[in-house]
Amino acid sequence: MAVTAAMVKELRERTGAGMMECKKALVETNGDLDAAIEALRKSGLAQADKKASRIAAEGKIALAISEGGNNAVMVEVNCETDFVAKDSSFNAFAEAVARNALNDEPTDVDALMATTIDGASVEEARQALVSKIGENIKVRRFVRDTTSGTLGAYVHGGKIGVLVSISGGDEELARDLAMHVAALNPEYISADDVPADVMAHEKDILIAQAQDSGKPAEIIEKIVTGRLRKHLAGITLLGQPFVKDGDITVAKLLEQKSASVISFDRLAVGEGIEKKEDNFAEEVMQQVTGG
Repeated sequence: MAVTAAMVKELRERTGAGMMECKKALVETNGDLDAAIEALRKSGLAQADKKASRIAAEGKIALAISEGGNNAVMVEVNCETDFVAKDSSFNAFAEAVARNALNDEPTDVDALMATTIDGASVEEARQALVSKIGENIKVRRFVRDTTSGTLGAYVHGGKIGVLVSISGGDEELARDLAMHVAALNPEYISADDVPADVMAHEKDILIAQAQDSGKPAEIIEKIVTGRLRKHLAGITLLGQPFVKDGDITVAKLLEQKSASVISFDRLAVGEGIEKKEDNFAEEVMQQVTGG
């Protein structure tokens, strides 16, 4: 029986095992899903699979930079607790994954998981680490930046990572901008990069707020224009006050340095993951029962 991508996907969803392991199990069991699940359990993956559904929203942003400094990768690797995020084995795994992402240039996370660490696939190394540490561990995402300009990289406490590519300027400026993005989290480089629908939505909100004031239409238009300008300054890198000198904007800083920003990427650990709120009694009970 031919093993399809849909079958592999279903087995992954039901077991939490890696793509390659699921495909192998399905091939060996001639596409029998239940038999494949049993095979995965018998092969020693059960402990990792059991934890696969648990929320992993802590972790680390690992950074790898090429020798020439013009190519860098950031990888988010998640675990369940901040305690494990500080574990040396977890950190060594995250850093090895980042090096693979840099050197092997995978196109997505599945391809990254198929690369090797010390003779084993990243997925196999992940499962071994789950068994050793006892928490769910996931390689969630990665970003790569390759530039002909100057690359700035900054990781804050292992929790927030930023890559900034600039034209002109120098390494110090690029790193300062990376620190700025880490601190103030702009959404876009400039107002020109803000999508029209986002702009229109924000303007509608501001108009609704201003209309409650009872002021004439021409005054409302001026109020909305001013507030929109302020809002755009707050969400764009160029419009924000520079984190190291609040008296100048990033745009002014770049003008002084004869530089411009090509791109930036920012990753924050657990961003967008819905975290489960456990009370203390439940947490203790989980530890006692090994749940």
